Amino acid sequence: MNKILVTNDDGVQSEGIHALAAALARLGEVIVVAPHLEASAIGHALTLRRPLRLEQIREGVYEVDGTPTDCVNIAVTQLYKGAPDLVVSGINKGYNLGDDVTYSGTVSGALEGCLMGIPSLAVSLRRSPDVHDFGVAASTAASLAEAVLEHGLPARTFLNVNVPPGQPRGSRITIQAKRNHVTMVAERLDPRGKPYYWIEEGQDEWEQDERSDYHAVREGLVSITPLQPDLTAYDAMAHAEKLREISHAARR
Repeated sequence: MNKILVTNDDGVQSEGIHALAAALARLGEVIVVAPHLEASAIGHALTLRRPLRLEQIREGVYEVDGTPTDCVNIAVTQLYKGAPDLVVSGINKGYNLGDDVTYSGTVSGALEGCLMGIPSLAVSLRRSPDVHDFGVAASTAASLAEAVLEHGLPARTFLNVNVPPGQPRGSRITIQAKRNHVTMVAERLDPRGKPYYWIEEGQDEWEQDERSDYHAVREGLVSITPLQPDLTAYDAMAHAEKLREISHAARR
């Protein structure tokens, strides 16, 4: 029987993770290991300076007082005899598109599975001011998970899946969108008159590219982006070599 680990960054009480686990149950034995509290936008953080605790909430559902990356590490080493067959992270309340994947705890849960050599995917749904309907995203994730379990993924590769609201018109294999980001930081005063800062949602202008994840969800399509942990800018290697030679010559 397939062993499937489910995690997220919205926390163990999020409806999205339990909708996902229920949809995946037909594919094998599902264990949920998620943060005790919401850990959104925490990226690929790993807790190294304090102890972590694993608590069982009910059969097959556990919480960790840490990050999604912590959850995957503890689950794989403490709950499984050997690695699970699949890691699925989500369903996140809010898209994880383009450059935002670097901040995403949801994407990082799948990234950590990938680094461990486990086929992995992250699943996100557009944020809604109303109640989120996770049904389509959960069934989409389960169908894709079934295909991954049967056919695998290339080494050091995982999938980032973003699902538009309503009934999708189809799906598309995409690339990460690019954007021009303007950071917004609000300065406020505490009751003693001392300043503090609140990082707000920035202004974004997405570049138009029909191949991108942003363009796909705007068209009502499920976006499926293969990602990898290798951040090397191969196109910049020659330029970096030129800079190295110049800096070396300047030190002589």
